[in-house]
Amino acid sequence: MNTVSKSLTETRQIAKDFLNKLEISKDRATLIALEGDLGAGKTSFVQQIGQILGINDYINSPTFVIEKVYPINFHHFRKLIHIDAYRLEKDSELLHLGWEEILKNPENLVLIEWPENVSSIIPPLAKRVKFKFIDDSTREISYE
Repeated sequence: MNTVSKSLTETRQIAKDFLNKLEISKDRATLIALEGDLGAGKTSFVQQIGQILGINDYINSPTFVIEKVYPINFHHFRKLIHIDAYRLEKDSELLHLGWEEILKNPENLVLIEWPENVSSIIPPLAKRVKFKFIDDSTREISYE
């Protein structure tokens, strides 16, 4: 699905539609890989998902801490885990943060920005959402 967003309200609707169509794994974490250039809207998308799921904390990109965990109650998910791999240079850096354990837990909804920086440890079944600049106020958001 290819959609265009010109506002946070439109991004929120796209995020809501995405969540409604999300195929949820019952035996492992559900992983969503967010791909796109710096400033293309990945974190805004995560913020909108967080609001939809009832997270009251301000969600910002965990660029320096790499990972933030938020409690949620959505379907069988109990944690939204937001990871930013922008600063990672090797897959092993994410492995040291407990990546394998994160993926084993079916109660985890994981959103990772910059998955291309750790591409060899992103499972092939990860859902992918791609963000592309159209202009300063317009983004194309696509997913399957």
